[in-house]
Amino acid sequence: MKFLFAPDSFKGTLSAVNINRLLKHATHRVFGNVNYIDVTMADGGEGTVETITQNLRGSITYVKSVDPYMRHIDAKYGVVNQNEAVMEVAEVVGLPLIPENKRDPRYTSSYGVGQLIANILDDGIRDITIAIGGSSTNDGGIGAMMALGVQFLDKDGNPVKGIGDSLKDIVRIDISKMNPLVQLTKFTIMCDVNNPLTGKDGATFVYGKQKGGSDEVLQYLESGMENYRKVLKETFGKDVNEMPGSGAAGGMGAAFALFLNGQMKSGIDAVLDLMDFDHMLDGIDYVITGEGKTDIQTLSGKVLYGIGERCKKRNIPVIAICGILGDGYEKMYEHGITKFYATTDRELSESELSTQASENFMQAAVKMFEDIKNHKI
Repeated sequence: MKFLFAPDSFKGTLSAVNINRLLKHATHRVFGNVNYIDVTMADGGEGTVETITQNLRGSITYVKSVDPYMRHIDAKYGVVNQNEAVMEVAEVVGLPLIPENKRDPRYTSSYGVGQLIANILDDGIRDITIAIGGSSTNDGGIGAMMALGVQFLDKDGNPVKGIGDSLKDIVRIDISKMNPLVQLTKFTIMCDVNNPLTGKDGATFVYGKQKGGSDEVLQYLESGMENYRKVLKETFGKDVNEMPGSGAAGGMGAAFALFLNGQMKSGIDAVLDLMDFDHMLDGIDYVITGEGKTDIQTLSGKVLYGIGERCKKRNIPVIAICGILGDGYEKMYEHGITKFYATTDRELSESELSTQASENFMQAAVKMFEDIKNHKI
């Protein structure tokens, strides 16, 4: 019998590495010696670079960049499979980089994202995967594209600033000086939202408030985003609102799709492809995965959903040990999950979570492996 351990972390209580350690102890307790492969998982959100780099024995590179207010910071990206890079937008423009009382999407810029891409290109890499979630910006990606040589010009032919406030002033886009290495590079964009660039479901109205925008500011920014959409259509002959995900990361989705010719892909699918997960499944009898809480949101491209769908095609049973099972978790049975085990049947206090997490997980894992041994699964 051979297992594949592939859990996500239980946010705030158990890391995926610790979960795998507990799974190993539980298998030895129930089976003695057993064959297994263990990897850690991420779905394209925070921690994706570290997860992929560690699993594939890649390397982390640190470079100079800027944060959303153009202050100098150190940023990192991962290099795997010798010539592929993986990076996170949130590394340089993430919401946590700005105190809540300092957030204002009119004046934040994605310029640091473009700098990070430029550094990767200078490193000779021509295959870049970008995790796009968690940005503090609403500039449509113009800051990032400026760092790659694109010019956004106003009515007088002058370059605008790479911030959300400037979207209203753009009348022409000049891509003639864009970094030529962009055209030689494959870009994969990890994106799990389908929001268009503009409208009630667009970048500004759906995500702008958490980035510090008042109702009045959001109306103002939306008018600028509509102008930007119009100029993009004039430049590329495409309406970005017809591209699912164009509103991701404050409109960076639109910029990545048009300027970088980026391919939008589910975050978990991009991670699984980078890790060659399908090949890992060869010879596997059971896949063991899990996450802190499983509910209806798990269907939106989370780790369990991605693994379940891949294993369903191979008829490999998937067992999930989760911290708690919430509303709608049963839907996952339709997407390849064979059985669930919960480490607790109720919401725990923070102190209870921290002190009981390992013990509760171990009990659930031993029960699961005993059920497998006794052919109950």
